[in-house]
Amino acid sequence: MKIVLALVLLGAGMTCGCGYKVGGQPDLLPATLKIIAIPAFANNTPRYRLTESLPNAIGREFLSRTRYRVVTDMNEADAILRGTIRNYMSYPTIFDQATGRAAGIQLSIFLDLKLVERTTGKVLYERQNMEIRGRYEVAVDQTQYFDESTEALRRVSAEVGRQVVSSVLEAF
Repeated sequence: MKIVLALVLLGAGMTCGCGYKVGGQPDLLPATLKIIAIPAFANNTPRYRLTESLPNAIGREFLSRTRYRVVTDMNEADAILRGTIRNYMSYPTIFDQATGRAAGIQLSIFLDLKLVERTTGKVLYERQNMEIRGRYEVAVDQTQYFDESTEALRRVSAEVGRQVVSSVLEAF
């Protein structure tokens, strides 16, 4: 029993200071960073609402989860998060057997993101072709149908906000 205890203590002592670090530690951004500007994103898709909804969702997420202040005026900011919506795709995933109509829609948004320190131009974070997916249901009965796509885009925008802020903070 004493040998087992000695081995456990020896193993614990050997792992101290080994350089192991838990991934996902926040505050990997410079301590001087206080204000982030998130202007409207460039958009290569016909979905014009995304250019404002995605930056707004990311801004809300930064405000709720971090110490950073979010602005739209780039001259007030310490860093600027620029984005380009590269692609938007939606396609049916579930079909009603009786009518052959789509009953479930999958949507995907592809983004390029770059967080740059305003004064130095140093890239603090960059991610190309980030994909965010969402799903929504379509009522098959025409009398109960309403357009769910706007609400689905709102949900996907919120998910984009969560994933982008996590990704920036954790440097993934």
